[in-house]
Amino acid sequence: MKEYRLTDFLPTTKKELELRGWDYVDVILFSADAYVDHPSFGAAVIGRTLEAAGFRVAIVPQPDWHGDYRDFKKLGRPRLFFGIAPGCMDSMVNKYTAARRLRSEDAYSPDGRHDMRPEYPTIVYAKILKELYPDVPVVLGGIEASLRRVSHYDYWSDSLKKCLLCYSPADMITYGMGEKVTIELARRLAAGESIRDIRDLPQTVYLSRKEDIIGGITDRDIVLHSHEECMKNKKAQAENFKNVEEQSNMMHAQRLLQGVDGRYVVINPPYPPMTTEELDASFDLPYTRQPHPKYKGKRIPAYEMIKFSVNIHRGCFGGCAFCTISAHQGKFITCRSKESILREVKQVIEMPDFKGNLSDLGGPSANMYGMSGRNKNACEKCRRPSCIHPQICPNLNTDHSKLLDIYRSVDALPGIKHSYIGSGVRYDLLLHRSKDEASNKAAMEYTRELITRHVSGRLKVAPEHTSDRVLYLMRKPSFQQFYEFKRIFDRINREEGLRQQIIPYFISSHPGCQEEDMAELAVITKNLDFHLEQVQDFTPTPLTNATETWYTGYDPYTLQPVFSAKTPKEKLAQRQFFFWYKPEERRGIEQSLRRIGRPDLIAKLYSGMPPQGSYRPAGGGPKPAGSGKPSGGGKPKSYNPNFKNENSRAKHHSEKPQQEKRGRNRRNF
Repeated sequence: MKEYRLTDFLPTTKKELELRGWDYVDVILFSADAYVDHPSFGAAVIGRTLEAAGFRVAIVPQPDWHGDYRDFKKLGRPRLFFGIAPGCMDSMVNKYTAARRLRSEDAYSPDGRHDMRPEYPTIVYAKILKELYPDVPVVLGGIEASLRRVSHYDYWSDSLKKCLLCYSPADMITYGMGEKVTIELARRLAAGESIRDIRDLPQTVYLSRKEDIIGGITDRDIVLHSHEECMKNKKAQAENFKNVEEQSNMMHAQRLLQGVDGRYVVINPPYPPMTTEELDASFDLPYTRQPHPKYKGKRIPAYEMIKFSVNIHRGCFGGCAFCTISAHQGKFITCRSKESILREVKQVIEMPDFKGNLSDLGGPSANMYGMSGRNKNACEKCRRPSCIHPQICPNLNTDHSKLLDIYRSVDALPGIKHSYIGSGVRYDLLLHRSKDEASNKAAMEYTRELITRHVSGRLKVAPEHTSDRVLYLMRKPSFQQFYEFKRIFDRINREEGLRQQIIPYFISSHPGCQEEDMAELAVITKNLDFHLEQVQDFTPTPLTNATETWYTGYDPYTLQPVFSAKTPKEKLAQRQFFFWYKPEERRGIEQSLRRIGRPDLIAKLYSGMPPQGSYRPAGGGPKPAGSGKPSGGGKPKSYNPNFKNENSRAKHHSEKPQQEKRGRNRRNF
């Protein structure tokens, strides 16, 4: 293992600048996260990218924004600009739960401390820097600025907010993945251009008077409803979002303009997706993959989670309604080369506490590596935010062969015992049958290899709901596909003598979801023997389709009204159904079922269980009639903590429940 010196990290103090012999810095980055020199942490990526381009870069992680602002002054003024990277997560999502309660820990702070970042650090840091250095450009980047580049609903203040630049004295926003735009901005500033004159740079946002908009407003531009109009008319806000989402996911996007306070927010189109060579160059930078030595002896929770993981691609074409990836990374997949991936894995192998197990070899969605449209011309014209909703695009190549090659090449390295897939897997891609039989065969081969070799006891999947109507609004596949995948998962586990868990994730209070939908979810998951623990109450986050639907009350693509549970009482009424098996929830659930006119579901949930007052946990009493359990000893107990019993033995390979005897193709998985 290489021993890293202080000078192997980006400098964070005056002393570290002196160790390098620097008497000036080109760019100073202020980050609301702890400084971890790893390609999963945005400030490190931007800092290393600028460094590789020949610029002197320093980083000030989690500066103290109280008192005399000494952390903002300690490195002086940069030659080119201050960059603000507020963190890998939106600061408010990082800080608060869906119920607006403080989270138990800040995953990106040493020892999970809560007092290391302010709310909306992009605004707080920019105001301090402009107060101290009014003539130095301040550039905003990262998730927080990226998702607030246009009028957006802010859940924590329960209000429609303007573009972030209207609240911050910063000069510019760079949105999305920032390597290309940051390098070009630094080069132009270094060449002597004023930031006030840089108005044609892709993937940037700035405020301008109408007469100063470069090239004027043309037919090629999309002029959104003004912020003032959106404040008066929620349908206008919904219409705006449709345009923003489509342009965020187009190969050749248009410029967006929005009036606000007598000026215009100008959003220049993004750069095209990075090439494999460009992405390799970013991941191949000289990261130490460690927290800065200043954190010695301290635990950074987010780092502990990804310490032995490797990211193999960017982008996600799922387009889930509640996800921010499409607004930040876009739908087009950019893959790292096998050589680049193997280089990073070898670096992980050399880490002193690595025991041979990669925790994750994945990406935003684990099994999209190597996938793209067959006809590139069609992709260049496509406006769909999702390539797989409402159905998988016939132009999409869903071949898993390249991913299988990556897995096998990684597993062949000396020092690797197992490479696990910790990212979520899209089972609809595994079940899809295209006209290309080679792709179909690879999907079946991948499914078996995934289940037998790459599951660390638990496989994460995200059905999210059981109601097809709600799933459609989520842009997720029918729950019937989860049944299909679970049958395959269970069968392969029996055939291989494995005792593995399938961990499903579910969401309550998503737009379109009613109490009755949650009640039926409880019955369906009960019949699957789930005791749900991996659950989430929907949290509206900026610039997602679900958030705009939740706020406006309209589906942005149809402008049809959509119900959303909004009050704490309404949200709790939905969430309680996740926990039907807890004795303390039973009374409230029965009352709710009677109130909504579904007392028939009481028997389905609690048939065979003792009445209230003598209630015992599920599994201790007789099974409900018609529950589909095979005779002759019944269904084996499960090892899954989401299921209702603990396993005592593995099911013998010859046991074949009736529902899995259908379909010759399933035998090929």
